[in-house]
Amino acid sequence: MATEMNSLSGENDGGEAAKDERPLLKSSSSSNGSGETLEQLEKKCAAYVRKDAYGTMGRGKLPISEKMLLGIAIVTLVPIRFVAGVLILLVYYLICRFCTLFSVPNRDDGQEDYAHMVGWRREVVVRCGRFSSRAMLFVFGFYWIRVDDRSLSTTEDEHGEQSDETERPGAIISNHVSYLDILYHMSSSFPSFVAKRSVARLPLVGLISKCLGCIYVQRESKASDFKGVSGAVTERVQEAHQNKHSPTMMLFPEGTTTNGDYLLPFKTGAFLAKAPVLPVILRYPYKRFSPAWDSISGMRHVLLLLCQFMNHIDVVRLPVYYPSEQEKEDAKLYANNVRKLMATEGGLVLSDIGLAEKRVYHAALNGNSLPRVLHQKDD
Repeated sequence: MATEMNSLSGENDGGEAAKDERPLLKSSSSSNGSGETLEQLEKKCAAYVRKDAYGTMGRGKLPISEKMLLGIAIVTLVPIRFVAGVLILLVYYLICRFCTLFSVPNRDDGQEDYAHMVGWRREVVVRCGRFSSRAMLFVFGFYWIRVDDRSLSTTEDEHGEQSDETERPGAIISNHVSYLDILYHMSSSFPSFVAKRSVARLPLVGLISKCLGCIYVQRESKASDFKGVSGAVTERVQEAHQNKHSPTMMLFPEGTTTNGDYLLPFKTGAFLAKAPVLPVILRYPYKRFSPAWDSISGMRHVLLLLCQFMNHIDVVRLPVYYPSEQEKEDAKLYANNVRKLMATEGGLVLSDIGLAEKRVYHAALNGNSLPRVLHQKDD
């Protein structure tokens, strides 16, 4: 489910850009068609460079011992995890189907969701959703999740009284490393996400996304009857900030995934609502295979992830960030200040590249001549 949500929501275009059937550039001194070597490009696109034992695109040379371990895992561990994952998804779908029976979905400007259900139905959907997401992470080998919750110190004011309910954050802001980020956030707070409109029509995942309260966006359409991404997100963030029964929005303002060591520039959509946000930092420590979805195809990533017996997530939940009056009037300033805070607290390196450079890097890895996007930007 998480793979579908993440790839179809447009949050991570990079994984699909790396097709295995095309040749990988083998020499760091090889030109990419514009006079720039792959080694130079990797230095420029350091946020997307894969550094684990499996090498670039997960296709590096492995010792015989590692190949034997992979072979054993493929015939033993992978089938068990695959079946368990499908069963978890199916059971949760049936729970969502039962809870939404005879319930009319919320419809607004082409949107359809069940996120605003109340009573036992909503309680069952949320509790089972959080449990199912955590169970899915367990299946993927994330047996323990280390959480450094620094937000607890802000739940009370200086007089020891609980903060006002209207000051709840309207959005959770997270760095983006993998499609696994979605599963963690679902298990932690069960928020709403942004997804392509086509996600709503997918088997199993479609109904689950409606129960999450996803914002469906048809990016290809310029018709006036569809809200823009920023407008829809702003409304939902404001609603979540003001109404405790409205699901919190979960946003990845970087717009794509990195190797986990860097933080890309933030898009301003999450900050236009002028509401406080909750910054969350995710790290995936590893020894052999990195769970980061950077420069590796989706299928290869899932397979190698399932083959690894144990995986790790480190989470840092920062205190709620309340924007100043100046930040409320300048969404770019607000976004930049939150980004700098997350980089400092999470030990992340700030990078000024984006999705365009990621596509250029992937094209080079696949042996294709580079698009002009990167060089036009440099000019």
